[in-house]
Amino acid sequence: MNDKIEKKMVKTIKVDLNKCIGCRACEVACSAFHSTPKYSSINPARSRIRVLIDDLKDVYVPIRAGEYTPAECSGRNTYTINKKKYRECSFCNAPCPSRAYFKEPDSGLPLKCDMCESDPPLEEPLCVQVCRVDALTYEEREGAAADEEVRDEMDIGLEAMVDKFGLDKIRDTVARMAKKE
Repeated sequence: MNDKIEKKMVKTIKVDLNKCIGCRACEVACSAFHSTPKYSSINPARSRIRVLIDDLKDVYVPIRAGEYTPAECSGRNTYTINKKKYRECSFCNAPCPSRAYFKEPDSGLPLKCDMCESDPPLEEPLCVQVCRVDALTYEEREGAAADEEVRDEMDIGLEAMVDKFGLDKIRDTVARMAKKE
């Protein structure tokens, strides 16, 4: 038996709700980074982070795009804000069929936070860099490697397309495209 546990770097962005002022600079920076070509346009609908507001408590809540879920309720999260529990769909970070949050506006494909990974790599994600009140902080720590690798964007996008159009239609389209080359 192998006593060595594989380690990997776990990257996280922590949110301090007491500091967020709702400026949405994180949304703007994220959408600019993910435009094609990079920094060529700003469309917050392409952002992998959204700043939501609880109007009654006047609290801003930055939410990053998480894993895609094919069912609308399987990705719900519970948040406690000022000792009140929220189970609202609007605070969920999963792209799902029931709402437009974290879906690419042109194609409808799900978005997922990639921590602004690029070549050359950024020191920390742009949303953290532009947060002038330090409501977002970046942290890297060593953690145990998961047995299953995290799915990449291609897997998530293809799964969403299969859910929407069906496997046969995707196969036919790919075969037609391959013939054109």
